Amino acid sequence: MGHDTVIDGMLKDGLWDVYNDFGMGVCGELCADKYKITREEQDAYAIRSFERGIAAQKNGHLAWEIVPVEVSRGRGKLSVVVDKDEGLRMFDAAKFRKLRPSFKANGGTVTAGNASSISDGAAALVLVSGKKAVELGLQVVAKVRGYADAAQAPEWFTTAPALAIPKAISAAGLDASQIDYYEINEAFSVVALANQQLLHLNPVIFNPRNPLLTLSFSREKLNVHGGAVSLGHPLGCSGARILVTLLGVLRHKKGKFGVGGICNGGGGASALVAAASLVKNNDPSMFVKSVDGVRASHRQNRMPKCDDHRYETDIHAVMLRDLPGFY
Repeated sequence: MGHDTVIDGMLKDGLWDVYNDFGMGVCGELCADKYKITREEQDAYAIRSFERGIAAQKNGHLAWEIVPVEVSRGRGKLSVVVDKDEGLRMFDAAKFRKLRPSFKANGGTVTAGNASSISDGAAALVLVSGKKAVELGLQVVAKVRGYADAAQAPEWFTTAPALAIPKAISAAGLDASQIDYYEINEAFSVVALANQQLLHLNPVIFNPRNPLLTLSFSREKLNVHGGAVSLGHPLGCSGARILVTLLGVLRHKKGKFGVGGICNGGGGASALVAAASLVKNNDPSMFVKSVDGVRASHRQNRMPKCDDHRYETDIHAVMLRDLPGFY
């Protein structure tokens, strides 16, 4: 007996600024206003995120980081194998202009299209010492060169990665010119654009006469396989997800150093610098076990099952701190 109130757990626990008592999207609007980032620029960036993600999927660049999952459809029905990010299938560039702002009625710029996609997923990385890697015979894909945290007022979490990333690069003993690729979580398109602006990444030439089609970029270094806008933003998972994607980018693009950065809803951000292995992936002389071997064992023992059809990725990777053979 009695009335109950249903609380949206995702909104309450993950998408609400408890300090200011408003949604995270309001912070996105504040960021857009401060850095003069237009709705057209955000839509164009979101479209580019989907284009990058679709291209990476088509070329097989995402397969390295995804473990297929067998999903049950109920008694008497054939199960389905999920081995691709499902959000990429829903891309429709024509709809972007038609979407209404979600957080600011008059003059709003943040929409469901240029914000991160709601999704479920899981990611995993294994961090080991060099001594343990040798002991276990692991083929290691990257080395942690440096990491850092930074924070500012909660409503400005959107640009906190631009504070954490330079600190992490400095801790790694590097400078920004040595970083080949960046992964910054696309909580909103405006987050990526603002941090891109503050970190001087991918200078953009914007033509207002045809804003959705004539954005041009320098050699892309940021989220080159797509980001959370297109691939999804599973809360609590995205920090690990962007690092695994970063390792895949370094692998496919033959990069030396990569940086991952992610903001949090309390005004903070974390960043990590990864150095790629100098050992070729097909060189059996360095180690005897590999990440791909872990994935193969899943297939030999049947793929893991998941009853949630929204499940997207289960990622395995190995990183370490103190082993030679890395940039």
